[in-house]
Amino acid sequence: MVSTSSKFFAHSRYDIIPALAGLAHFAYVIGLFFAFKHLHWWAMLPLGLIYSISISWNINGVSHNFLHNRFFRSRILNRLFSTVESLTMGFSQVFYESVHRRHHMGNADLPDEKGRTIDPLSIYQHGHDGEPENPWTYIFLSYFRDDPREIFNDIKRLSVSEAWWGVFEIAAFIAFFTAGFVLNWRFMVFFLPFYYFGHCLSYVNGYYLHYGGNPDVPMAWGVSSYHKLYNWLWFNNGYHAEHHFRPRMHWTEMKNFHRQIAEQQKGAGVYVITPPHGLGFLAGEPLIHGRRHTAPTHAEDSADRATA
Repeated sequence: MVSTSSKFFAHSRYDIIPALAGLAHFAYVIGLFFAFKHLHWWAMLPLGLIYSISISWNINGVSHNFLHNRFFRSRILNRLFSTVESLTMGFSQVFYESVHRRHHMGNADLPDEKGRTIDPLSIYQHGHDGEPENPWTYIFLSYFRDDPREIFNDIKRLSVSEAWWGVFEIAAFIAFFTAGFVLNWRFMVFFLPFYYFGHCLSYVNGYYLHYGGNPDVPMAWGVSSYHKLYNWLWFNNGYHAEHHFRPRMHWTEMKNFHRQIAEQQKGAGVYVITPPHGLGFLAGEPLIHGRRHTAPTHAEDSADRATA
């Protein structure tokens, strides 16, 4: 685990980059609101699409790294940043952390004899006969599948105050969106489809982070992409097999960690795709009987191809 002498950052001074990125995302939402009445629809459409893409980018890059390794030493700053993220993307970061914690407990596990998975985000949870769910239903229905009461109770088991802070974040973003309707309902009618689509794009990313992984082999739980531009922009989210193998490892360490375990990954059959996970559907069909690809994939060879 990285450490720093900084009195401001908890793990690495490099965390200033995702922290500022998160704040810039919030500023973009505010700017989008004020730009709405000044720009024509043909100018607003690409700006709305950028917001959609940025939701997936934030969830899988900024927010994901923040919940694994808080950026700041100050509890207050971490609370404030969590709230800003909740307002920006329209869901509680505390609740997200609970869901993501169980995701790492199950690691895209297969359903048990009762048809249940430990991982609420498992691509197999709503599949059949050991096959992953159809990507279309996973992408467009997953947003509606969270049970807030179940998540609240899961958090409450560990910390009552944390559970209620999650409720506060939900109330905060609902109030934020309600204020948007009061001030300019036309903007919100425009905005909400892009908001929903952004979360769908995040589920595209999530699907291909595990489509081709092996639920039975810890080193191969996740699927990796070593596309350079993707990892620069998404804060090394592409190193996903590595991340599931060592969830607490800081994002700045992922590349070196991959080099250290590359030979072991080959032996474990870690599946690697060339495109970014958000374009994982371009990688082809990796699975046999829903969960095992045909042969170990050479991670380093794929990494070289990904630079194109």
